[in-house]
Amino acid sequence: MKKIGDLVQEADWKAEKHVPVIECADAVKADEPFEVKVSIGKEIAHPNTTEHHIGWMSLFFHPDGEKFPYQIGRYEFSAHGASVQGPNTSSVYTHHAATAWMKIGKPGTLVAVSMCNIHGLWQSSKEIKLK
Repeated sequence: MKKIGDLVQEADWKAEKHVPVIECADAVKADEPFEVKVSIGKEIAHPNTTEHHIGWMSLFFHPDGEKFPYQIGRYEFSAHGASVQGPNTSSVYTHHAATAWMKIGKPGTLVAVSMCNIHGLWQSSKEIKLK
C-alpha cells in the first residue's frame, strides 16, 4: 500500500523550483505573534500558466513532543491565465506566495507542502526555537 509520505518530494529550494520556501525567524518569543512567509520559486521561478502551475500550499506546525501537527493555513491559487478566450489569455495571474502570522508556546517544526499540477507534491521544513 502506498502512503502519502512516499509521494512527497524534497529538494533544496535553491536548485529546485517546486520546493516551498519558509521564511521566518529561527527563534521566536513564546506566545508572541510572528510572521511566516511561504513561497514557491524563490531562486528559480516556477511557471504560472494554465498548463503548468502551483495549485495550492499548506503550512503546518508540529510542536516538539506532540503526536500531530497543526494546520496553520491552506492557500489556493486559482488564477493561472485561463479565460473565456482560452489558455494563457487572462490579465489575472495568482502569485504562489502567502504570509501567515502565528504564535507558539513550544519549539517545533514548520512544514510547508505544495502541489504542482504536473510534478506533484513537494515539501520543506524549518525548525523554530524559542528565545
